[in-house]
Amino acid sequence: MQAFSKPVTAPASVPLAHTHYENFPVASLLLPAHLRYAVSVIYQFAREADDIADEGDAGETERLQALQSYEDELLLIQAYIQAERLQFKTLQQVVRTHKLEVQSLLDLISAFKQDVVKTRYANFEELLDYCRRSANPVGRLMLQLYGADTAQNRQWSDQICTALQLINFYQDIAIDLQKHGQTGRIYLCQDEMQVAGMTEMDLRNQRLDSTWQAFFLYNVARAEQLLLAGKPLSRRLTGRIGFELRMIVAGGERIIYKLKRCRGDIYHHRPTLNAFDWPIILLKALFKQ
Repeated sequence: MQAFSKPVTAPASVPLAHTHYENFPVASLLLPAHLRYAVSVIYQFAREADDIADEGDAGETERLQALQSYEDELLLIQAYIQAERLQFKTLQQVVRTHKLEVQSLLDLISAFKQDVVKTRYANFEELLDYCRRSANPVGRLMLQLYGADTAQNRQWSDQICTALQLINFYQDIAIDLQKHGQTGRIYLCQDEMQVAGMTEMDLRNQRLDSTWQAFFLYNVARAEQLLLAGKPLSRRLTGRIGFELRMIVAGGERIIYKLKRCRGDIYHHRPTLNAFDWPIILLKALFKQ
């Protein structure tokens, strides 16, 4: 699952999926063979759309127009009309074969569009809405592919995906400040920063005092609570999907551990997974911890 939108990076054999899509479980050895093609097609769609929003030198208008063309193709698929472009014809076949919800793909495009124009989040509700569209859809698509798409599983999956997206935000505070021209992106809530006594200039000046540490750890703890709330899904699902999800959750927990240890100094010590972390993650997944 993504979430598994942008969180941690794993070896190709057991990718962590997050989140945006560097961690989608493409070609994972844990994926059943009959699903690898479908996952790869969905990944390709998400990766290309994400690159339109984030990469290169195109202007805002050009990016939005390109993303709109993706949305238009998805609307054709949703209306059971033949897609026009080859890559979407392939995606359409995957959607039909596995009875996937096109709305999840449309939600991803909505989030990518937002990335083009929005760089600040007034409150946590706004941030959760972004996660709902940028991270949660991939988890839901994976549940559909595995035939495990129940209301309870969706709730747990959404909690895991949102948590992993938030974890990635906290990993990438310094990196995101360099995106979107001189403006930078900030995924910390503006109202909470104000209450905590933090400013954008504090982030750019790499403030590391007790005020920043307390605010940073508060955000990390909130993401951890969400991850733990969704963790029952990794025990309920059996077989390969259950094991892969336990690896994902354990990887997220490991990054949280490192975020806590760095105490907010993500400017010089961005937490990542290394070779020493994988035995710990594997053992937690094997013993369903």
